[in-house]
Amino acid sequence: MTATDGPTPRPAAPENEAPLTLDQPTPKVLTGLDQGTFWANLGVSLLGFSGMLVVLDPLGTGSPTLSFAAAVTASVVGTLIGTVALGLAAVTGARTGAPSMVLLRGLFGAKASYIPTILNVLQMVGWAVFELVVISTGLKIISRQVFGEPGPVWLYVVIAGAVTTALTLRPLGALRLIRRYVTVAVVLAIAYLGWHLAGRGISMEGGSWKDFWFATDSVIAVSISWLPLVADYARHSRSEKEAFGGLVVGQTLAGVASSVLGVAALAVIAFDSTDPYKVFDPFTATSVGVICFGVLVLREVDQSFANVYSTAVSAQNLLPRADRRILCLISGTLATGLALLVNMGSYASFLYLIGAVFIPMFAVLVVDFFVLGGHRAWDVSEQAPTRWVMLLPWALGFATYQLIAPTKIAGWSDFWAWLQDAVGLTVQPWMSASLLSFAVAALTTFAVGRRRQDVSASPRQHSGQR
Repeated sequence: MTATDGPTPRPAAPENEAPLTLDQPTPKVLTGLDQGTFWANLGVSLLGFSGMLVVLDPLGTGSPTLSFAAAVTASVVGTLIGTVALGLAAVTGARTGAPSMVLLRGLFGAKASYIPTILNVLQMVGWAVFELVVISTGLKIISRQVFGEPGPVWLYVVIAGAVTTALTLRPLGALRLIRRYVTVAVVLAIAYLGWHLAGRGISMEGGSWKDFWFATDSVIAVSISWLPLVADYARHSRSEKEAFGGLVVGQTLAGVASSVLGVAALAVIAFDSTDPYKVFDPFTATSVGVICFGVLVLREVDQSFANVYSTAVSAQNLLPRADRRILCLISGTLATGLALLVNMGSYASFLYLIGAVFIPMFAVLVVDFFVLGGHRAWDVSEQAPTRWVMLLPWALGFATYQLIAPTKIAGWSDFWAWLQDAVGLTVQPWMSASLLSFAVAALTTFAVGRRRQDVSASPRQHSGQR
């Protein structure tokens, strides 16, 4: 056997790029500006504009129940709550250097972390599909405005899927591209569309504040939907401060602007809960508006990019030696194929289910990591011991969310309605499913969690004295 014999070394990622496998080092190269512009772009979403239907009509009555002022306030409050949660998650990623699903090994153990990983892969693929559908719809609208014909929607889906997948192969390079060339164009487009809508006049009459917290829950769910992928990018931050500050500032400013713009667009058109794309009509009413709308459509690719890339990174928790480029190709192809078949009718249900799953899980993580001392010895290895007891507060938080705001899926919502009757619960307008499920999960974690042993033990402990 010669000196050159032995295992074939795995290829390394390009310099200053995300590692190809979990056992390769994680470069710390992203500045606060990189994080801020990336999360600002993710905060502006065409899917979010149409999602404002859920804010104006949180109970799905078919007509707006919130006033314009209440809807805007719900957008601001929900965005602030959601982005602070994301910022704390970014700190955990920057501190451990682990992607989101690998980070959960420290919370649930390596084997038990497979449960949220599988759920996250499913939701990331789902979000990628939704984004590709929105991009293709936006391109169809532009084609109709410019050429008079909608063109082949299937081709738009394929092109968007191909561009999305290509970006995931060099993810940190994609973030730098967004910072340099995309953000300024998006800011100008948002500014023009906001000015245009304000000029058309927005009705302040009608609606009430009665369902304010239900609407706020939907906005929180939009932000929290990013929670399971925050650490995938925060792990590359140069510091925890830059990870937290960049995300919170960028996501808050863009999220509030996007939400208010979406509510304003719905306020100047005839409310139609059966057509989520009608919200785009005011954007394309002028030639300049069409150009600005085109900027937002092209920018939407960073949303699908983030979801496809994080699908692959999440899958690495199950397959730690798998090359992320291969996983990106698989997840991108899958999302593109599904986008050719799906419709947007289940958006609201999908959104609420995500909130129900990941908001209480985040509560368990925050309490265990920041309060019970987990950050001192957070084990993200493949040998991390299973902590099945930590699934209990997560499950109770999920149940709390569903009791207050059951996901509208046939049979599923009937069960939770029956349980409401069984326990004598009457849901009140002040009840926030997000905040109450967070509280239940957090308090239960206090009850069942064990304080981690301090790795910097005192000399008395080291000497074995009692």
